[in-house]
Amino acid sequence: MNTGNAGQVPRRRLGAAGPQVPVFGLGSWNTWDRMEMDDAVELIRVAVGRGVNLFDVAHYNFGPHAENAVTDVIFGRAVREAGLRREDYLLCGKLWLWDYPKVSFAEQIEVSLERIGTDRADFVVVGDFFGELDIRSVVADVSELVRAGRFDAWGVNNWSAADVWLAHDFALAERLTPPSFAQLKYSLARRSVPEGEPYGRLFDGAGLGLQASDVFEGGILVGRLHPERKIGADPGGIRDRIRAAYPAVAETAERLGATPAQLAIAYCLAHRAVGNVLFGVSRLSQLDDNLGALDLLARHGDGLRDAVADLWIDRDVVRPDASWGTD
Repeated sequence: MNTGNAGQVPRRRLGAAGPQVPVFGLGSWNTWDRMEMDDAVELIRVAVGRGVNLFDVAHYNFGPHAENAVTDVIFGRAVREAGLRREDYLLCGKLWLWDYPKVSFAEQIEVSLERIGTDRADFVVVGDFFGELDIRSVVADVSELVRAGRFDAWGVNNWSAADVWLAHDFALAERLTPPSFAQLKYSLARRSVPEGEPYGRLFDGAGLGLQASDVFEGGILVGRLHPERKIGADPGGIRDRIRAAYPAVAETAERLGATPAQLAIAYCLAHRAVGNVLFGVSRLSQLDDNLGALDLLARHGDGLRDAVADLWIDRDVVRPDASWGTD
């Protein structure tokens, strides 16, 4: 791992053929649109100064995310007001499959980048899907955008391991660009898919990287047991069990000399394939707290798995070989 400049967070490679990224990245869903502009500008400026210069920013107006949110527009304005050049930060975009191919990837990325106010992303995540999908066409269409210079690499969001293998093998056979990472729902409570044997073969055999998302279960794992905002899906229907487990999370974190947020992040960073952990913050104090996960990882990295063994809630509930862990 490259530790970079003094005072900055470490960087890892997001997959064997993927980009170098900071171990922390800031998400945009229900984030920038819940902040005052001055606060967003300051948060972005401070984060980039500490090396947290990866931003996952999407146009949320597709499928279950048809929310007409302006969080991406606000992010673009905040970046400009922070005085950042495009080369100062990494942008991870999203391509959605809900209306694909009716709404092409080329059209999606054009609209998304225009809303942010830039002409390219650094990499993108191709969203999750249900039912049938022509994965070969997805690979071909994404690879065309790579050739066109719209971004350099891509990953998938909560695909089944078998579908990732298909995309990987087809890309290599056709000399196209294979996915270099998977953005998976991963937390103290939800481990079956990212720690399962099917994805394990991808990490070890295909050099796939892992980007951990929803590590706080919408805030539940850090003590906000009944979030008022919209949060992520609940594969396996285990959310009430996760709420009930929070006191054990808090007790374990206290025993390790950390906060629940630091425990949640450090656990994910200890995974051999994790290049980056995504989280949303709307206050500088949250960013400061989350950065403390690095100290916890340094002190207790080898013992974290044993310390939280009983907090694995989706064990034997979801299938590690399926998208989202469920059919």
